[in-house]
Amino acid sequence: MGKTLTITLTLLVALCLDIDGYDKILSRSDAKASRCTYTFIVPQQKLTGALCVNTASTNQSEVLALRTELKQLQEQLEKLRGQIEQEGSLVMEVRALRKESNSMNSRITQLYAQLLSEVIAKRDQLFEQKRVEGLLLNATAQALQVSNNYRELEKKYGALTSMMSSMEKQCQCKNSPHSTPVISQPPTNSPKPNVHHNYSSEANDMANDVQRDQSLPAIQQQQENTVVLGSLPTTATAPPTEPPFISFPVTKMPGPWRDCKHALDSGESTSGIYLLRPLGTNRLFQGWCEQSRAQGGWTVIQRRQDGSVNFFRTWEQYKQGFGNLDGEYWLGLEHLYWLTKQGQYRLRVSLEDWQGRQVFAEYDSLHLEPETDWYRLRLGQYHGTAGDSLSWHNNKAFTTLDRDKDSYTGNCAHYQKGGWWYHMCAHSNLNGVWYRGGHYRSRYQDGVYWAEFHGGSYSLKRVSMMIKPM
Repeated sequence: MGKTLTITLTLLVALCLDIDGYDKILSRSDAKASRCTYTFIVPQQKLTGALCVNTASTNQSEVLALRTELKQLQEQLEKLRGQIEQEGSLVMEVRALRKESNSMNSRITQLYAQLLSEVIAKRDQLFEQKRVEGLLLNATAQALQVSNNYRELEKKYGALTSMMSSMEKQCQCKNSPHSTPVISQPPTNSPKPNVHHNYSSEANDMANDVQRDQSLPAIQQQQENTVVLGSLPTTATAPPTEPPFISFPVTKMPGPWRDCKHALDSGESTSGIYLLRPLGTNRLFQGWCEQSRAQGGWTVIQRRQDGSVNFFRTWEQYKQGFGNLDGEYWLGLEHLYWLTKQGQYRLRVSLEDWQGRQVFAEYDSLHLEPETDWYRLRLGQYHGTAGDSLSWHNNKAFTTLDRDKDSYTGNCAHYQKGGWWYHMCAHSNLNGVWYRGGHYRSRYQDGVYWAEFHGGSYSLKRVSMMIKPM
């Protein structure tokens, strides 16, 4: 291909030279004879590359176009550089955020592990605390049961010894001077006075842990019993048959009555112990009827006055009732349920402080739910002079040391030393520890108190709860 192009160019140059010479010859002599002409046929060559045209205008326009395009490319490069720099800063920020997130995740993991260990430790402490509380409650209940059993045995023994003494006197009066003397022997089943004193001390030690100030009257009674036992004669006939033990004095009034208002309407206007039997049940029980205060007809369901009775009791004891009808006692939740089931009853709470000031709180309705609903309290509207410290306990279940039904995480009856319709825990508790003198010091708020009357750190001198039909 290159050789052909070279030959073609050579022929063109020669042809041009010949044409120039031929023109000159024609100009010199026109007369010369014509010469032979030669025609060369050169194959055409297709141009595949760009043709270079050496013109100034064309080169300047191309340069301007190239400069314009170059400038545009530079601007695009600058934009790309700016974007790359921005993206680089964003990448750095993202990396920093990732590092911070990783550190925060590790810190959160550490805190979660620490919290989990603390929760496990607190749960173990709570389980241990509940276990210890359960052991303490069981021990307290056992101590109370032993103390109650001992007191019952003590009373039985006192009745037995008095009967033996009276029988001895009767036998001595009946014996004639000529009769054969009876050989005396000490009773084999009678406890010795010093053993009685030791048992009394142990019972008082257990009671002091629960009802510190309430043990004084019991100690005095036990000392009196010890003196009586010490003065008994040492001779006796055959041991008599053991008499039945009666915890409460028997009423001499006729009856039974539906409640104390029924007895008052029937003409019994003397305050005392009456035999009661509510409608709809064959349950017979005794109760104190207050017939001389506030128009009479009041059935006393609770009374505190000297601390002689321990109110830190179990569920079954609060259900059936306990205490002395002519002194401190609790009528019983089951009895109260059957009384209030007869109709509409109102409640009167009488309070007295250690300065002799007396106030009262009345509620226009009172009703107890059955044991299946934990003897839940239903109260009406308040009026009186003591202030309302019981409405906060409305619609609450009854709680004792062995049945926790309050809203508190612990057992309010355990802390306040008595059964009550606790909430979280109480604005009033008339079944707590009976402290002397009013204001008391205790780790817990466990006195006989009415928050609206002297506050929770003041133990009242006398309180009573009474009900009466509308």
